Formats: sequence, C-alpha cells, structure tokens
Amino acid sequence: MKVKRIMSNSATSDLDKAATFYGDILGLDLLMDHGWFRTYGSNEKMTVQVSFASEGGSGTPVPDLSIEVDDIETAQARFEKASIPIEYGPVSEPWGVRRFYVRDPFGKLINILQHE
Repeated sequence: MKVKRIMSNSATSDLDKAATFYGDILGLDLLMDHGWFRTYGSNEKMTVQVSFASEGGSGTPVPDLSIEVDDIETAQARFEKASIPIEYGPVSEPWGVRRFYVRDPFGKLINILQHE
C-alpha cells in the first residue's frame, strides 16, 4: 500500500474566509468545490510529510500547519497587506529556515517558511 494524498480538513461555517486566506493570499488554486466542501491546493509535485512535535522550535508553540513557500518576503507582504498579524518572526532559525507564524481565519497557527 502507498499513501497517495494527505489532506488537512478544517470545519468552518464561512468558506469564503478560506478563499481569501488560502486562495487570494497564499495563491492556492480551488481544486474542488462541492459548495459545502472546498479544497485548495496546487498541481505542483510536493513531498508528503506528517510531523509530530513537543514544541515549534525556538520556544514557540507547535503550529497546526506548515506551508513552505519559494519567496518568504512576498508571503510576508501579502499577509501584511491583508492586515493579518504576524505572531512570530520573521526570523532565520538555526536549522536553516526563515519563517513567521500567522493565524488563519479559523484560529489555526500557520508556520510560513522558506529554506535558506
């Protein structure tokens, strides 16, 4: 058996908030829309990973989701333009990533990162 896909699901009564955060700001495509269930993603080939942690590193809380981007400065600018507070960072961490934390509209702590 091979794992073909891993999806993260979040309950919400306001799907449009997901469209703004994950679609408009992060630039993910709407891949599936049943009206009551929407999936955002990319057709890029990505590495499948599931992580477990006792902390988020550098004394931070464990993020609910980590999203690696190719341009951390552009990502930061998009969140700032959308008036989404940055809760941690941006900071270059000793393990070779530059990152910052934001909360999505559903209260999930999101780690936005780029490998340096």
